[in-house]
Amino acid sequence: MSGLDQSTLMRQDYFALRRAKRGASTDAKVAASQALLAQRQLLAQQLNLTPMSGLPVSDAAAQITAAIAEHPVVIIAGETGSGKTTQLPKFCLQNGLGLTGTIAHTQPRRIAARTVAQRIAHEVGTELGEAVGYSVRFSDRSNPQSLLRVMTDGLLLTEIRRDRYLNAYDAIIVDEAHERSLNIDFLLGYLKRLLSQRHDLKVIVTSATIDVQRFADYFAGAPVIEVGGRSFPVTTRYIDNEADTQTKLVEVLRTIDATPPGRAPDVLAFLRQSERSLMLLKPYGWRLENALRSSRCTLVCPLPTNGAYSIHKVPNDALYWPLMSRKRH
Repeated sequence: MSGLDQSTLMRQDYFALRRAKRGASTDAKVAASQALLAQRQLLAQQLNLTPMSGLPVSDAAAQITAAIAEHPVVIIAGETGSGKTTQLPKFCLQNGLGLTGTIAHTQPRRIAARTVAQRIAHEVGTELGEAVGYSVRFSDRSNPQSLLRVMTDGLLLTEIRRDRYLNAYDAIIVDEAHERSLNIDFLLGYLKRLLSQRHDLKVIVTSATIDVQRFADYFAGAPVIEVGGRSFPVTTRYIDNEADTQTKLVEVLRTIDATPPGRAPDVLAFLRQSERSLMLLKPYGWRLENALRSSRCTLVCPLPTNGAYSIHKVPNDALYWPLMSRKRH
């Protein structure tokens, strides 16, 4: 179908419809694509894209935003705690990306994809699954209006089989590239070849500072922007294999309060038996709250430590169950 204006259609629809014959069905698809683009534009205007203050990557927001606009590939070298994972999608949206195509944000692990999406959705002021969604194997909380889709790198690779030009996306953020898994290496290799055919595609690669220049050289001298990181002192305490884990944990928390420097504002509790931990997680939190009314600890988050634990067995809000009115993250 000739005479289509690419700027008024979703990118993926444009390439599908330009080969279609004119008719009532095609006209309806054109109108639907135009309506979807208008909805996405309106949704983008309602998001809070202000970078979070206090994060090292936020201090370099102007530099990163300009680099994304000027270069097809940008390498962000940031240490743990720099904020690159949650703030880079905002910089892409500020550049007008995520409208005619979605922003893909890849993570090496499924639970990371979901929790990152939850955090970004909270920061920009939208419900998870609306403007910000996530997709992992056997679970998809996104919709056609989602401007940002957090997913595992393996899932994005599977999409190449049915969309080899990745027309559904106008920006791809490859997070944690320094892990150099097989999926990440294959994805970077494919994106390098794809960039020669898709000059509108933006690729942002994030990595720890180790060998970051190798990524830049691989993408023909892509600019490297380095940001600092944040770290906080952590004290590790172990609980003996007691039958009553809850009572023992409460004792440890009260011991922390009574030991200099005193109050520990954040406490993370890891339980060994993942199945039992999950069954007791929510009621355990409430009972612990009652037991800690005299304690000054503000957060206890029991998490299964079994690395093979399936994300699909964890309730959607398990990591964010509140302990009464206390703040949690």
